[in-house]
Amino acid sequence: MTTGARGSRPTRLLTIAREWGRIGCVGFGGPPAHIALLRRLCVEQRGWLEPREFEDALAACNLLPGPASTQLAIFCAWRLRGRVGALVGGVCFILPGLVLILALAVLFLGSSPPRWVEGAGAGAGAAVSAVAIHAGSSLVPDSWRGARSKLRWLAYLAVGVVSAGTLGPWLVLVLLGCGLVEVAVQLADFGRDRAPALAPLPLLAVAAGTSGTLFALAWVAFKVGALSYGGGFVIVPLMQADAVDHYHWMTSGQFLNAVALGQVTPGPVVHTVAVVGYAAAGLAGGLLAALIAFAPSFAFVLLGAAYFDRLRVDENARAFLRGAGPAAIGAIIGTSIPLARALSEPWQYAVLTGAAALLFLVRRGVVLTLLVAGATGVAIVLAGGHVPH
Repeated sequence: MTTGARGSRPTRLLTIAREWGRIGCVGFGGPPAHIALLRRLCVEQRGWLEPREFEDALAACNLLPGPASTQLAIFCAWRLRGRVGALVGGVCFILPGLVLILALAVLFLGSSPPRWVEGAGAGAGAAVSAVAIHAGSSLVPDSWRGARSKLRWLAYLAVGVVSAGTLGPWLVLVLLGCGLVEVAVQLADFGRDRAPALAPLPLLAVAAGTSGTLFALAWVAFKVGALSYGGGFVIVPLMQADAVDHYHWMTSGQFLNAVALGQVTPGPVVHTVAVVGYAAAGLAGGLLAALIAFAPSFAFVLLGAAYFDRLRVDENARAFLRGAGPAAIGAIIGTSIPLARALSEPWQYAVLTGAAALLFLVRRGVVLTLLVAGATGVAIVLAGGHVPH
């Protein structure tokens, strides 16, 4: 791949800033929405990328740890204007949602939020367990069709489900293990003795716990951005174990609020880590967490985009994804277990049931479901219902 858009003049940075910023503002619905918007802009409307080039880039981003849609946005901007374009496009894509989610964090995590705000958070938080199952189940068909061994696929899925419900921050090692098992199977099948081309950065990971809030927060954010395959809800058990159980920066209810905010705001779901950062160290903590969590995505593209073609067709890299992929899907589904355990009021379980009905029976979108759940929580709390703490 070569940098620079096709045509007589390179795409102006102002155009990248405007268009990527627009997607960052209207990109409600998570990675599927971001990918669709980027494809419409770069392939269908402007003709900046060929369809095959876009699909190849998406496939390569899915092989990397961290938020794939964010990496795709950075890559598309890199394709147009090189590293400067990647920095401008990535920042403009991330910034709108980050500003909004930090503003909402100030409102929802304040020392004395209004009662209706507490109700909205408790209602939307009650629905996120259903949203997690919905997110994971939507990924099953494509992954199942690409499986070489259905039995191993089911095993990886099951391991992911169990690990998400029990292991918390160690989940990433399980995902890596599943990927490496599949690589080992492939190497054995083909009788090759060379090492896998994909050397997962996450194996850096088992560092000793750091002292001090900012150091601990930096480590949590780094795990979110660089050590998590599958993105999205895969990072939830990791953050919950650290933010709630280990460092006690948030209550279980506040963490549910953070996950819900990450779903209803535009831009990458990884923005959730900014709410965790705010709970740990105020606005400076939120900004620090976001900076560290998104830095690996920029690094992967800025340093490796020229090799994306090679990564996409590498058999060992693809094998790794065949193992880590179903495990990540299982982890997304399994995330519903600790999220449901965090509920404390009977009415929240009723909201959860209603949210599941909206998502799976009525087939409404995630954002609408969370808004309805939040409004229900407001109504219940203002009518005298108890606010969970």
